[in-house]
Amino acid sequence: MMKVCWPYFDPEFDNLPERIYGPPCRVCIDNESMEDCTVIKVDSVNKQGILLEVVQVLTNMNLTILKSYISSDAGWFMDVFHVKDEHGNKLKDQNVINYIQQALGTVRESENTVKAKACSNDVFNSEQPSEHTAIEMSGTDRPGLFSEISAALADLHCNVVEAHAWSHNARLACVAYISDQSTDTPIYDPHRLATIEDHLTTVLRATTTPIQSGFDTTSPQEVKTAEFVEGTNMADVERRLHQLMLSVGDFDGPPFEPMSTSPPPPGSDGDEEGRKTVVSIENCHEKWYSIVSIECKDRPRLMFDTVCTLIDMEYVIFHAAITSREGRSFQEYFIRHVDGYALSTEGEKDRVIKCLEAAIERRVCEGVRVELSAENRVGLLSDITRLLRENGLTVVRADVETQGEKAVNAFYVRDISGNEVDVDMDFVESVKKEMDVIDLEVKNDTIRRPRASSSSSPRPSPGLFSLGDVLKSQIERFSHNFIPIK
Repeated sequence: MMKVCWPYFDPEFDNLPERIYGPPCRVCIDNESMEDCTVIKVDSVNKQGILLEVVQVLTNMNLTILKSYISSDAGWFMDVFHVKDEHGNKLKDQNVINYIQQALGTVRESENTVKAKACSNDVFNSEQPSEHTAIEMSGTDRPGLFSEISAALADLHCNVVEAHAWSHNARLACVAYISDQSTDTPIYDPHRLATIEDHLTTVLRATTTPIQSGFDTTSPQEVKTAEFVEGTNMADVERRLHQLMLSVGDFDGPPFEPMSTSPPPPGSDGDEEGRKTVVSIENCHEKWYSIVSIECKDRPRLMFDTVCTLIDMEYVIFHAAITSREGRSFQEYFIRHVDGYALSTEGEKDRVIKCLEAAIERRVCEGVRVELSAENRVGLLSDITRLLRENGLTVVRADVETQGEKAVNAFYVRDISGNEVDVDMDFVESVKKEMDVIDLEVKNDTIRRPRASSSSSPRPSPGLFSLGDVLKSQIERFSHNFIPIK
C-alpha cells in the first residue's frame, strides 16, 4: 500500500511576512496606567506623514493631547499619547474607543492619502460624487471682507451650506460649501462656476491703495472651485486653511511682539506673559537633525497645527516630545528636510520659525465669540454679516454649518480697528427673550456681568465698542431678518 506524504509546513511560516515587513498597525488604548488620562499607543511600519494621520484622527475626535512621545527611526513608527476627551475626562465610551482603534488601525492602509494631501494644493479633488461645490478663497483681508463674500454668493444665487474662514496678519483664507439656490444641488456648469470665481476674485481684489487702507495688497488673491468629497472632516478643512494661509504668506504679516527666550517666571501675573510664543531651532550635528523647540500657551488642536505645518513645508519628523503644564505647551521636534538634510541656513530657519509662529497664532481669536442659531434660508449668512459690518464690527473667524433645518453660525468679531468689543450680559439676555426664532449667545472671558445695582455697573473701557450699544437700535430689524421665509 502506497504511503501518502504531505508536504511539511513550518508553523512559523505565516508569521514570516510580518517579521520581515512588520505587523499591521497596532493600537493599544490603556485606561489603567494613568489616573487622570487615557494612554493611546500606536506601533506601525513607518511612512511619511503617518504622524499627521494619527494626530488628525485624534483631532477629529476633539481629544486634548496632554503629552506625546514619538519615534520613527529605523523604518518603525512608535507613538504614545496621553489624552482626555473634550470634557476633560478619560475615554470611557466603548464606542469611541472602538472607533479610535479602527481609525488608527487603518492608517497604514492609506499610504497615498497623506502624500496626496501634502503634495496637492487641492485636498478636495476626487472622482467621487459630491454633495456640494467647494469654493476656496485666499488673499489680503480687510474689515468687512467676509460680509462682502457672503453678499456676493447670495447675489449669485448660491446657498452657503457650510463655511470656515480664518483671518490672520491681514490675510484671509476661506473654504465655503455652496449649492444652487433653486435646486439645492451642486453646481456643475463650468460657465457658472467661472462666473462665480470671477465675481469673488473681483471682491477679493477690491482693496483700496495700501496708503489708504493700511493693508498689504501684494499677497496673491485666489479663488477656485473644487469638489466636496463625501466624508471630508473638519481636520481636512483646517489643514486646507493652513495651506491657504501659508500660500498667501500670512507669516510675513505684521511683526510679532518681541519674544522672550526664557519662560515666564513662576507666579507671574498678567495675560500677556501667557500669550507669548517662543520658537527656536538648533542643529544636532551628531545625528544630522534640526531640533525645533516651541513654547506657547496651551490650547486644543495645537499639536495638529504644528505637525501639519512642518509636513506641508516638506519636513520629516523623526522624533518628538510634547508636554503641557500650568497652561503652557512645550514641544520639541527632531526634523530633516525630505531630501534628508538638516536646516542649513539662517534664512531657512527663520522662515520655519515664522511659519510655526503663524500656525500657532492664526487659530487664536481674541475677539468676542457670537453664536447664532436660526431657521436656515438663502441669504441668512449675508444678512447676519451685513448687520455686524454696518455696526462697525468685523468678522475675524467664522464657522458656519447647517444642521438639518437650522443654520448654526459662530463668529469671532472685533471692531473695525481690530480692538475688542465690550459685552453687556443684560443686553444678551434681552435679545434672547425678544428673538424667539433665534438663539443668541455671546462668549468672552472678560464678559461684563450685571451688578445688583445699575448705578454700580462698570462702564465700558474707553476705546472699546459695546456690542449692546451698537445692536440695541437694530433689535427690531435684527428680528425681522431672521424670520424664515415661508
